[in-house]
Amino acid sequence: MADWEIRPASVADVEAVAELRAVVLRADLERLGRYDEQRVRQRLRDGFAPGHTWVIEVGGVFGGCVSLRPAGDAHWLEHFYLAPHLQGGGIGAAVLRGLLERCDRDGRLVRLNVLQGSPARRLYERHGFTMETEDPVDVFMVREPASIISDH
Repeated sequence: MADWEIRPASVADVEAVAELRAVVLRADLERLGRYDEQRVRQRLRDGFAPGHTWVIEVGGVFGGCVSLRPAGDAHWLEHFYLAPHLQGGGIGAAVLRGLLERCDRDGRLVRLNVLQGSPARRLYERHGFTMETEDPVDVFMVREPASIISDH
């Protein structure tokens, strides 16, 4: 696995995140007939919340991002994007594991939605997410908090 770290996002990261979102989602959105060059970026800009977002840096360079937004009974895992050349190397799984461990300690449900047919769904299923509902575009998934068993 490459040398990576995660840091809090800032307002200055919004354009890099918007661009990465456009790249990562393009194939799935095109397959679903939903890709719009401007809208894919603007939706990110409109909802960007640096206070709930982290940037993934690989070798000191922007490589991805993830948000964990508190809402009601759960946290929403959102804007989880990793540059295509970094996918499949274990970074995304490691980032996800760290976030889920935090939610487990807090006893919080985690919810997300993933585009129909997206390969990312398999990653989420491997980490305990199950389908709650779906529509023609999105699959809404949920993960119960894992019980924390300590032998101390």
